[in-house]
Amino acid sequence: MKLTVKSCLLTLVMVSPLAFGLTLDEARQQGRVGETLSGYIAPLKQDSDTQALVKQINAARAESYQALADSNNIAVDDVARMAGQKLVARAQPGEYVRGINGKWLRK
Repeated sequence: MKLTVKSCLLTLVMVSPLAFGLTLDEARQQGRVGETLSGYIAPLKQDSDTQALVKQINAARAESYQALADSNNIAVDDVARMAGQKLVARAQPGEYVRGINGKWLRK
């Protein structure tokens, strides 16, 4: 089960929908979005491109988390939290993450 969850989370992080001109990596590097412990990204900038990207990425993540939860018989919130912890830990230097206190930190 853990191997399945880890491999799916890794795939989720590496494959991001790119329908918009702004990619997730670009948004992270530009300080437009940050990772949260909830497993979803949150916008730091409120422009329409950033908002659209956040909505798209979070919808794809929610779908993946639900599939993982269903296949492993665990709660979807647990999957999202596990992913959030890994995504925050893997954030690159200069990227933003929201800490347990709710404040944004730059790694």
